[in-house]
Amino acid sequence: MRAAMKRKDYEAKLEPMREELVAMARWARVTGQRIVVLFEGRDTAGKGGAIRAVSEKLNPRQCHVVALGRPTEDEQGQWYFQRYVDHLPTTGEIVLFDRSWYNRAGVEKVMGFASDAQVEQFLDQVPAFEKMLVDDGILLFKYWLGADQEKQEERLRERLEDPLKRWKLSPIDLAARDKYDAYTEAREEMLRRTHTEWAPWTLVDFNDQKQGRLTLVRDLLDRLPDTACEPAEIDFPELGREPQVETYGVLRPIASNPVED
Repeated sequence: MRAAMKRKDYEAKLEPMREELVAMARWARVTGQRIVVLFEGRDTAGKGGAIRAVSEKLNPRQCHVVALGRPTEDEQGQWYFQRYVDHLPTTGEIVLFDRSWYNRAGVEKVMGFASDAQVEQFLDQVPAFEKMLVDDGILLFKYWLGADQEKQEERLRERLEDPLKRWKLSPIDLAARDKYDAYTEAREEMLRRTHTEWAPWTLVDFNDQKQGRLTLVRDLLDRLPDTACEPAEIDFPELGREPQVETYGVLRPIASNPVED
């Protein structure tokens, strides 16, 4: 088995792509382009890390991460796509969905949260729904992150034992352990029905999460049009005086807590 990529190698490869991502965001703002990226995949595959790789250097007022919880009672009575439509981008915005409307074809199907009729209706409707988005000018990218069950087990165990990651472990994650094959079958049906010319799927191997992030970001950047867009000129005159030291009257800063070596 190939050794996992080292952090320093990952950072060195990602840094120039971060500059390209910032240029992408500037281009979207200047041109008014709307961008939507869906992140789907196995539990523990690394969706959160992939989303951070894309968004961490972007303005959060422009680049929004959407991670919806369970639908409310009101939302359950709506058209299925309705609560997702509320989060679609306006002019110049980028929206990254941490799971998306494809919940219905994945976890809802496998865990029995949706009926066979609801899943079938979804698979029938989603190509038309996505075509409306694309025809309206939205750039839509759909990524599915894969990981072997051995890696999934390793990461679930890490979440169980690491107090900083324990919050990531839910009863649904544990219940899904025995349904790896069922998720595979659901994914294959989803791909067969929703991999279209106007909204194709891209599968990325996330057994090595760092390598997976680099692969995904590079693919996203390569599929965009030319985003070369010089930043606006900003006049930055000399301050015209000696810089002032911060002073306090009413309140004082709390005592510094030095970090020991």
